[in-house]
Amino acid sequence: MTDFPGLVLPSYHIYYASPVKIVATPEGGARVWRVSIDTGGWVEQNRLFEEILLAVGGEIFTRTAEQFVQEVEAYRAHYLTGEGPVFALYDTISAIRSTAEEQGRRLTTEETALIKGVRRRTFVMFEEELQRAGDPGADPSLAQQP
Repeated sequence: MTDFPGLVLPSYHIYYASPVKIVATPEGGARVWRVSIDTGGWVEQNRLFEEILLAVGGEIFTRTAEQFVQEVEAYRAHYLTGEGPVFALYDTISAIRSTAEEQGRRLTTEETALIKGVRRRTFVMFEEELQRAGDPGADPSLAQQP
């Protein structure tokens, strides 16, 4: 991290359509966590650190914490299947979007707000489950950050 003065962690990114977060370690270093396309959990991929931070344009984008939570949940909903309350909520979001599409319209302000709220909730639920399973990258508190 010393090679990147002014770096503020945590930082949130989209790396070739995949959500990635960079978090500080207690020792003063950094860890890079990428969402697994197979499980929705976090996979440590520290080799991406410099590529993400030195990227100019291309397929790497920086996000706020709120944008990141929304993108993580859109990613999980797109790639994962399963049963239980999180997946039922993913289906609810899909139904809202499908209805608007079938009606040939954009989402209303209320629908957009509902989807954002549901995604914040599913993020916390998913992250709490990951924590219970021992995933060291899980952090449900991220959904409460400004």
